Amino acid sequence: MAPFMTYLVLLPLDGMFPDELRWIGMAVRGIASLAVAWIFRGYFPPLGRAHWGLAVAVGLFAAWGWVAGQYLFDRLGLGWTLALGSLFSTTPTVIGEPHKPFDAWAKLGPGPWFWVHVVAKIGFASTVVPIVEELFWRGLLLRSLIKWDDFERVPLGTFTWFSFLASSILSVFQHPTNWGVSILCWIVFNGLFYYTRSLKCLMLTHGVTNFALYLYVVRAGGDTWRFW
Repeated sequence: MAPFMTYLVLLPLDGMFPDELRWIGMAVRGIASLAVAWIFRGYFPPLGRAHWGLAVAVGLFAAWGWVAGQYLFDRLGLGWTLALGSLFSTTPTVIGEPHKPFDAWAKLGPGPWFWVHVVAKIGFASTVVPIVEELFWRGLLLRSLIKWDDFERVPLGTFTWFSFLASSILSVFQHPTNWGVSILCWIVFNGLFYYTRSLKCLMLTHGVTNFALYLYVVRAGGDTWRFW
């Protein structure tokens, strides 16, 4: 839990800087989380194989599904934000409400500051976030929901309906503005984990998903900044 909790505790750092310098908070949070992960690396379970091809394919599919699924939820009238979940979100946003015009250059910083923010966001979301989240969600929580008082005796990738569904539903606290697609994404990630039994594969998959999603946002612009 230590790397993930470090990431959560340092989330308020973003709000301590003006918008054009929010990348400093990202950098401190990311480096600190990796440092804690390195310190406690001896306690990690086996990370397994990378399964590169599978990780890239599923990661790209999850990124596509995140965007397409959210717009589908919007059309169905389910695109609302969970108020309680916003208290625990690990993806703080500077964007505001969906469907409203957003001037990224003005909000994220003019000139080079915009690109510093973009590079920092994509870089840490593609590296640090997958490591700390997968250690927590797939490495710890899936097993703790099976046997919380002795989870280390539960082999990685052990399936129960309760842990499978409960962990997927709990993901909405991390993604309150995209709660519907968050559940679906966690179902896909959990399914991949049951198949590969590899945390390394899930870290790569998660990293590809975040990289593709945020790259798409920068490329497409407009209303897609809601996913930033």
